[in-house]
Amino acid sequence: MDISVKQTQKAIIWLCMAHFVCDIYTGFLNPIMPFIAAKLGFSMAVAAVIISVSHICSSMLQPIFGFFADNILHRFFIFWGLILVSTFIPLTPNAPNIVVLLIFMILGSLGGSFFHPQSIGFVNKFSSINGQNPSGNMGIFISLGSLGFALGPLIAALITQVLGLGVISWTSLLGLSLASVMFLFVPKLSVIEKKPEHKEFIRTFKEIFKCSQMNLLMLIAMMKTLVVNSCSILLPFLWKGMGHTPFYIGAALFLFVFMGALGSFLSSKLENITGSKFIIYFSMWATFPMLLVFAFTYKSYPLLSMLIFAIIGFTTMLAQPVIMVWAQRTLPEYKSIVAGFINGFCWGVIALCISVIGAVAQKFGIITVLVTLSIIPAISSYCVKYLKEEVKAD
Repeated sequence: MDISVKQTQKAIIWLCMAHFVCDIYTGFLNPIMPFIAAKLGFSMAVAAVIISVSHICSSMLQPIFGFFADNILHRFFIFWGLILVSTFIPLTPNAPNIVVLLIFMILGSLGGSFFHPQSIGFVNKFSSINGQNPSGNMGIFISLGSLGFALGPLIAALITQVLGLGVISWTSLLGLSLASVMFLFVPKLSVIEKKPEHKEFIRTFKEIFKCSQMNLLMLIAMMKTLVVNSCSILLPFLWKGMGHTPFYIGAALFLFVFMGALGSFLSSKLENITGSKFIIYFSMWATFPMLLVFAFTYKSYPLLSMLIFAIIGFTTMLAQPVIMVWAQRTLPEYKSIVAGFINGFCWGVIALCISVIGAVAQKFGIITVLVTLSIIPAISSYCVKYLKEEVKAD
């Protein structure tokens, strides 16, 4: 059975919508975690460890699920990923103790790990079939996910402040309904293309890790993720300590990720003007001076500091679609696996560091740690010169 161009266009739209909803749930945790910690009685350092475990489950396993997504070619990971994340993440505020909280977070995070590699691979493949620009569609897909991730903190914070933490569990209905509807609109990729052979797992991953260009792109993605994760996890504790409400914290994170979504959306347009390398350079080194300004304004000029924080979100996410498409062009036969590495594995590696970063921040101060961390991607931007721009789309 052939798949029409119209069907692939509808599939891309629904995949983008699913990414939007999926990332709404993943955005729930950061603004309400200080309040869950206060409810269950654990510190910022412990919270950082819990979030770190959650991010590892949602990120580090993505390349593995991407491997199976590239070879099995069914929609299993998209649907079950959305079901898991929309069921268990909203249950976290109702956890009676830290063990149950961790179980809910792990199961919900595994849903995100299921969903992202296959959905990214599908967007790239459907774009190739209908002759659209993969970079443009990837920018829309990533920006809608970022927009969902932006709205997540705002929704969770608003519900917490007005109705209470426990009401968040009712939001599961949205994701479960969307997962059911998507069966009608996202065709099986196996109908479109059959793989000639099932690739050997170990050989596939060896081939990816031997690719110097891929390793360089992963390093760049990690450096950017270091800033994004550290800011979004640690700053809610800073603001709660200053006496700000859940809504204020949610609004700040909303602006941060919303501007990141805008950066992802505009990425391909700016790339056509300035070139890919400049986008990545700017995204990596510009964060340091902006975090310095944030450090000097967050107490005396909170509105100005929030604006700067939002601009940092725009800057850090600006290069994300560029890096993703560049990586998929580098290894076009492994689209879902590559997506798992850039969108997941890199986040997971940084998540391993977050528990240590949280403990250090508790001892030396959140602002001091964030400004220091922002120096690392600024210095690492030098390695962008070694990227090979002659890699073309398949």
